[in-house]
Amino acid sequence: MGNVCSTSLSCDDTISRCLDCIVSQTGYICHLKDNLDALRTEFQKLIEARNDVLIRVTVAEQRQMRRLQQVQGWLSRVQDVEEEVRRREQEVICLDGLRYRSSIKSYKYGKRVVKSLKNVQGLRKEGDFKDVAQTVPENPVDERPLPPTVVGMQSTLDRVWRCLTEEPVGIVGLYGMGGVGKTTLLTQINNSFLHTPNDFDFVIWEVVSRDLQLGKIQESIAKKIGLYNESWDNKSFDEKAQEIFKTMRNRKIVLLLDDIWELFDLAQVGLPVPSRASASKVVFTTREFEVCGLMDAHKSFKVECLGYEDAWRLFEEKVGRDILDSHPDIPELAETVARECGGLPLALITVGRAMASKKAPREWAHAIEVLRSSASKFSGMEKKALSRLKFSYDFLPSNETRFCLLYCGFFPEDYSISIEDLIDCWI
Repeated sequence: MGNVCSTSLSCDDTISRCLDCIVSQTGYICHLKDNLDALRTEFQKLIEARNDVLIRVTVAEQRQMRRLQQVQGWLSRVQDVEEEVRRREQEVICLDGLRYRSSIKSYKYGKRVVKSLKNVQGLRKEGDFKDVAQTVPENPVDERPLPPTVVGMQSTLDRVWRCLTEEPVGIVGLYGMGGVGKTTLLTQINNSFLHTPNDFDFVIWEVVSRDLQLGKIQESIAKKIGLYNESWDNKSFDEKAQEIFKTMRNRKIVLLLDDIWELFDLAQVGLPVPSRASASKVVFTTREFEVCGLMDAHKSFKVECLGYEDAWRLFEEKVGRDILDSHPDIPELAETVARECGGLPLALITVGRAMASKKAPREWAHAIEVLRSSASKFSGMEKKALSRLKFSYDFLPSNETRFCLLYCGFFPEDYSISIEDLIDCWI
């Protein structure tokens, strides 16, 4: 009895499946026209979606972004299905032109139409892209301009380089008074990665400055590591930080931060905080040694003023041998002027440029008097820099020139001043 019952159930299942198959095959034939109309409608919606995606891609590529591989693949599949839909239409047109329809052909073409309809509907769902392009990752290191003459920094550069490549140090602080050459040293470190073999994925340079703008720093980092895209601006600060962290935590990077005035929380913008054993490194510059402590620097180096020989070499390069040799009394006077600069690179450069056209000994003697009197008007650690900058300002050729320079003070620190904006201030 059990066997008979089993056979009966097996027959019922077989009959049911056969009926379903017949109904399905009949549907391909009976609903051929309706399915073709549905295919045309869905295909038109797909083409509209494709055109929208292409507009977004074009705009992104104009912004130097690169279309995503999944977007390019989708566009290729849409192109393929476009040809497929044209063939389905042509097949049905040919079928309608026959005097006597073949049921086999009607079934075959009807089945193809349904398959194409499903393909089109699937592509429409796939084409709902959140992002269509991404920022092209920049070169691991961007070369930065250096002055033609850099002196007296090789020893500190070598010590910092050992921290980055050999020693268990994650965070390095460079501190010293304004104008002593901290940014120049950091630039040398940056450019060293271009010429020295290393395995860092990215070397990222950021100017922090007194006017700390965390959002701007986040955007700059995102562009560097290829995260910046058309949806970036729509994300919250914390979402951006999370994306930066996910990308950076498994990468080996060097972060160079110039001009820090207070605690800069790396984690707040999404940057992993290096430990002594970390593969990633952070090097920053600051005027205050206390900031090195706030930043948990594992090693701190004071950037010192230049010794006299290096200072004279820099000053001589800025003044020029032609001026120094223009009168026998000038070399001795020039040495006195250079000593008044106290080995401060910024002072040596600005004063040297101011004296680069002075051929009369009396002009050099006057410069010494002005430098000494200017120094008495300032106090504190920045005395050297401020007094020498005032000397350079006083030696500008006219009141109009000095007036024009003062207008630059209207703009924020590290601001890129356009010539047109500056001229508008002058008029």
